[in-house]
Order: sequence, then C-alpha cells, then structure tokens
Amino acid sequence: MIFRQLAFAAATTLLFSLPAVAQDKLKIATVDMQTLFKQYHRTNAAQKEVNVERAKIQQNNNERLETIRALENELQGLRKQLDDPSLSDKRKQELFKDFQMKTQEGVALDRERREFLQRRNTALNEKMVQKMRGILEEIRKLVEQRAKADGYDYVFDKSGLSTSQVPFLLYTKDATDITAGLLGVLNKDAPAPAAAPTGE
Repeated sequence: MIFRQLAFAAATTLLFSLPAVAQDKLKIATVDMQTLFKQYHRTNAAQKEVNVERAKIQQNNNERLETIRALENELQGLRKQLDDPSLSDKRKQELFKDFQMKTQEGVALDRERREFLQRRNTALNEKMVQKMRGILEEIRKLVEQRAKADGYDYVFDKSGLSTSQVPFLLYTKDATDITAGLLGVLNKDAPAPAAAPTGE
C-alpha cells in the first residue's frame, strides 16, 4: 500500500515532467517501477533494517509481558491466601492492601507496555515511509535521466494501478521497456550476497 501511494506520486511527476511533441514523432518507453523498487538492493537493505528494529521492539514487549505475567502469578498467590478462613483480620487487611497495590502496579505496567508498542511502531513506520520515499525518488530521477539521455518523450509506469485496481497503461505501440537496463544500473554497486554455509 505504501509503495503504491508513493510510486503513483513519483510516476505522475515523471509523466508530466517530460516535454510533449507532435504525435507522429513520439518516442515512448515503459518501466516497471514496482520491479525496480522491489529488486533494488537498497530497498532490501532498508527492509532488513526495519525487520531488525521491529524484532527488537517485539523482544522488549515480550520482556515487559514476562514481568506482567510474574506479577499476575503473585496476585493469584495472594488471592489464594485471602481465601484462607484461618487468617486473622489484621493479616487479611495486610494481604488485601498488598493485593490492591500489585493490581495497580500491573495495570500501570500494561498501560506503559501498550504505549511503548504504539509509540515505537509509529516511529518505525514513519521512518520506513521516509526511507521508501527517498528510494522511490532516487529511482524516479534515474528514470528521468535515462529518458532524457535516450530522447524519450514519455515514460509510462506499467505497474501503476488506478484506484479501481485497473492498470493505467493498457496498451502501447512500439514502446521500449527500459526496466532491465535501469535495474542493472541501480544494482551495479550492490554488496555481494553472503556465502551459503557449506555442509560437513
């Protein structure tokens, strides 16, 4: 969803940034922005970075949940003690006071946990959107540079969809697809993939 919104904006800007000429002299190219975006090594690196940060958030959340569960176990133990008919009134009052304090502590801890999750996930989502927007802008500029260098009048994004999920580009005659060439340029400096572990 984020990609489609950003890609539509980028493609629209690109479409209207190139000059119009007489119809019989038009030189048209197509590009698959979705393929460029998904297969660009910087996109994959950014996604891995987001996944690492999301895993850290989940780990922190799990640790908070463990603390809350331990507190819930304490409360169950206190509840059992309070049900003991042999306890004196004084001891019952002490246990009940302790029970109330721990209950309030549990509520506060769970509220903090939920606020933490919402705050960190919102910040991470905003960071991801900014990264993806920057990557799409980089791709858009490269497409525009190639279009100008090769003399294309229009470059259409063939992966673009309308709000009704219908492709914007239904047919083009004699259009050159420049996706593969651009992908090669984008990934020319990609780091080498990690070597697969060898068996014994």
